[in-house]
Amino acid sequence: MWMSSLKNGGLTGLKTTWSLGKVIFPITLIVFLLQYTPVLPWIMEKISPFMRLLGLSGDAAIPLVLGNFLNLYAGIGGILSLDLTVKEVFIIAVMLSFSHNLFIESTVASKVGVKIWLIVTVRIGLALLSAIIINLVWNGGSDIAKYGMMPPQQAEPDGWGEIVLLGLEKAGFGVLQLALIVIPLMIIIQVMKDLKWMDAFSRWMSPATRALGMNENTSTTMVAGLVIGLAYGAGVMIQAVKEDGVSKKDVTIAFLFLVACHAVVEDTVIFIPLGIPVLPLLLIRLVTAILLTMLVAYIWNKVDAKKEKELHYEQDYNNSI
Repeated sequence: MWMSSLKNGGLTGLKTTWSLGKVIFPITLIVFLLQYTPVLPWIMEKISPFMRLLGLSGDAAIPLVLGNFLNLYAGIGGILSLDLTVKEVFIIAVMLSFSHNLFIESTVASKVGVKIWLIVTVRIGLALLSAIIINLVWNGGSDIAKYGMMPPQQAEPDGWGEIVLLGLEKAGFGVLQLALIVIPLMIIIQVMKDLKWMDAFSRWMSPATRALGMNENTSTTMVAGLVIGLAYGAGVMIQAVKEDGVSKKDVTIAFLFLVACHAVVEDTVIFIPLGIPVLPLLLIRLVTAILLTMLVAYIWNKVDAKKEKELHYEQDYNNSI
């Protein structure tokens, strides 16, 4: 049994890594190369006038663009290069918690079957709405933020040859890192399934998933996204959706929850050195995710009930003729 579990889990992990790697590699390379073109500076220049609506200075466009185009670490690097208030850093942290690594995470997540436009719209919408609300309700945080860390100094590549090579290196490392996470996870999950542990885990999680409007077979998908994140957890999610028979409705609701609240430990802890309160950051993400998914599930169930009622009415009418 153990050898069968290792073999099946390993093969599934390799297939998933290949499927996701075909997305992660080119997007990582393209976004990296864009840093050395006029594209990113142009985007920063264009969105700077809108920063005041979010309670931010024009310079705040730098970490927002870097965080959305690249990842949270790039966004934090941008923050550390600026003198920002505690309120500004907190607003940026909340925004990037919702919409960081936008291209890779959203594209990879779409492979589960959720429309990419829905993922992107929700993530950007939550980022903008949260910033506007925080700016309106919080009057404090005017002190200059004191950062507890500095970004590592890196030598700038010399010429496009070095830029392309560095981009290929980063893209390749991204796929390797994905493989090192996904393949062992797939093996562990396969062993847990063969031992019937996943069935017990689903039953244990069922009250929480039902409260959010989903069936208990979404538990694997939810835990993978909450703990690992959208990009690295996508491999586990894709397999869970295939094998557990998760419906389109449930996987959509699950991903709406996860786009608001994924990788909760890592994405919260990394903001601690920036001198902002991280507990409110975590609570904002969690409460937003719960309210969003419960609202969508309620509306979806109402629509389904209406359609079912109309179908029964039509069937009764046809039978009476």
